[in-house]
Amino acid sequence: MSSGRTQAGAGTGAGAAGQVVLLGCGFVADLYMQSLQVMPGIQVAGVWDIDTARLQTFCAHWNLPARASFDDLLTSAPDALVLNLTNPDAHFETTQACLQAGRHVYSEKPLAMTMDQARALHSLAKDRRLLLASAPCSALGEAAQTLGQALRNQTAGTPRAIYAELDDGFVPQAAYRKWQSQSGAPWPFEDEFRVGCTLEHAGYYLTWLMSWFGSVRTVVAASAETIPDKEGRGPFAPDLSVATLFFENGPVTRLTCSIAAPHNHGIRIVGDKGVLSCDAAWDNAAKVKFARRMTLRRRLMEHPFPRTLRIPQPTHPKVKRWGAAAMNFMLGPAEVLDSLRENRPCRMSNDFALHLTEVTLAIQNAGEDTGAQRMTTTCQPMEPMPWAM
Repeated sequence: MSSGRTQAGAGTGAGAAGQVVLLGCGFVADLYMQSLQVMPGIQVAGVWDIDTARLQTFCAHWNLPARASFDDLLTSAPDALVLNLTNPDAHFETTQACLQAGRHVYSEKPLAMTMDQARALHSLAKDRRLLLASAPCSALGEAAQTLGQALRNQTAGTPRAIYAELDDGFVPQAAYRKWQSQSGAPWPFEDEFRVGCTLEHAGYYLTWLMSWFGSVRTVVAASAETIPDKEGRGPFAPDLSVATLFFENGPVTRLTCSIAAPHNHGIRIVGDKGVLSCDAAWDNAAKVKFARRMTLRRRLMEHPFPRTLRIPQPTHPKVKRWGAAAMNFMLGPAEVLDSLRENRPCRMSNDFALHLTEVTLAIQNAGEDTGAQRMTTTCQPMEPMPWAM
């Protein structure tokens, strides 16, 4: 499975053509540029950032044209798709300005920091007949699509429950000050801690789930800040969340996000015939496995040697691993460009982006005092056994 596969007709994004402009060139922008290296036909028509020094460094590294202002970025390439790669708290204002200028927008996550803002952007895009898509786009990747095919084919039978984890380890103790992008941008730890791991990461599996089953009907969740002394200026968002998702047309799903629990990016789909699984949400080419259920000496178990499921190649251009991820960040923008050129509905639709934002915010904002059932009884901690004192 080649990481540089770029044949024409290789699936979503492989034949994409068009122009994009980059609004913001911080840490994540390098991941988009790394992905662009395997996406022939997509041209970067301009870049702008409020940090002039950062803008010059980024454009020199990737040999891209820097623009003099936000307005210059939009007017210099009037037909280009805007990739909004600004800080999360700037997404609403900047995306709104792009839509008001008549531009299609692909926004980094989250679409907005509140549902009122997200609904306003959705309404504006609808009124202007513009596309408004939101990252992440890994649902278009090979691993997610392979699982989707297995679900459609009933490989594991009827799906009954799903467990999905997006736990990143005890990040506040990591050497994150040494984390830099390819062109030298530091990992924005203060933004990450203030925005929170749920808004930043829940979408990596929520988009998979929504692409398979559609709308979430109900969210039952709780979130909390478990590590209050993180570095930087607060207030900080919850750093752990646990959600139970009830879909309109899918199985009940448990989703966890944290920067405290040991690293686990796995998903398990429990069906009548066995278990479908994938261990790496951030790897487009991660192995998808199926372990059929069996009885051995009266013991019910999943087969110890699961079968690897594959979609015939080629699928889409792959990106080599960089840091913790091996994801093609340009699959989403390429899908938007393809849909515009082919005059068809976009898989990453405006409604999809809005629903993703609503579900994510519902999880993030579900604290102890939000819809929780207070207990009416109490008990004391148990006295240890004498031999455990």
